[in-house]
Amino acid sequence: MSTVIRAELSHKSKYHIDKHRYYELKHFCLQYPNWKKSYAEVDAMAQNGGHERISPTNRVSDMTAACAEKKLYYLKRMELVHECAKLADPDLSEYIVKAVTSNLGYAYLKTKLDMPASKDMYYDRYRKFFWHLSQARN
Repeated sequence: MSTVIRAELSHKSKYHIDKHRYYELKHFCLQYPNWKKSYAEVDAMAQNGGHERISPTNRVSDMTAACAEKKLYYLKRMELVHECAKLADPDLSEYIVKAVTSNLGYAYLKTKLDMPASKDMYYDRYRKFFWHLSQARN
C-alpha cells in the first residue's frame, strides 16, 4: 500500500497551497496520459483531409490549422508538467512526472524504479512541484 500525502500542508510551509487547489492540480496532472494519446491521434486526424466544407455555414475549415492548434494545446500542458518537475528538482524530475501523472507513491518509485531519494526529500520536491505548478497555472 502506498503512502498517501496529506492534501493540505501547514500554512507555515513554504510550499503551502490550498487543499482544493492541490486536488485541482493533481487532477490536472492525471490527465497527462490522455493528452499524450490525443497528441498522437491528431496526426491521424490531419491525414483525413486538408480543407473541408462545413455545411451549416458553408465556410471552409482548415484541418491542418485545427490539428496544429490541438497539438499545441496538448504539448503546452505536457511541457508545463515537465518544466515544473525540473524546477522542483532536475535529478528527480522524471520520478516526479511519473508519480504525478500515474498516481504512483513513494514506495513504488523507490522499490520498482530505484529512485535515489529519501522519503522526506522526495515529498519535499513533490510539494515543491505542485507549488511551481500552481504558480504557473495562475
